[in-house]
Amino acid sequence: MATWQEIENDAPEFAARFLRLFDVGKHKTMATLRRDGSPRISGTETQFKQGELWLGSMTKAVKAADLLRDGRMALHGPTTDPGEEGSGTWPGEAKLSGRAVEVTDPLVVKAVVGGEPGESHLFRVEIDSAVITRVEEAMLVIESWAPGRGVRVVRRR
Repeated sequence: MATWQEIENDAPEFAARFLRLFDVGKHKTMATLRRDGSPRISGTETQFKQGELWLGSMTKAVKAADLLRDGRMALHGPTTDPGEEGSGTWPGEAKLSGRAVEVTDPLVVKAVVGGEPGESHLFRVEIDSAVITRVEEAMLVIESWAPGRGVRVVRRR
């Protein structure tokens, strides 16, 4: 698992492109695991601050309950339709997976969200992979980063 800062240090160009794609819109899609192990999709907002990726949730939200029970999750950034570009290229989409860990330290909560613990849930995301998928010259390009491996690029026709 890695912090966002570790990705920026290890692969700065990849991290910069990831951020441009991931933050093209405020609203992200998050997958969590329900009590029975089936997936749940929820909307969420994220922020990159202090070298970490953070996400929040209202108290008593089902996605928060999912993360408190089992922190495994995936986030998908906003995307555009690949067909909109019309030139055989598409800037792509960014997604990541990892584990959300609740943070309740009052100093950290105040520094990240400006509130007090208990007003909502604050989670720090420990990242196990980050992926950019795009189209370049009619070829699917998948760039992935993982701790200890760095960036790998796969091209498919």
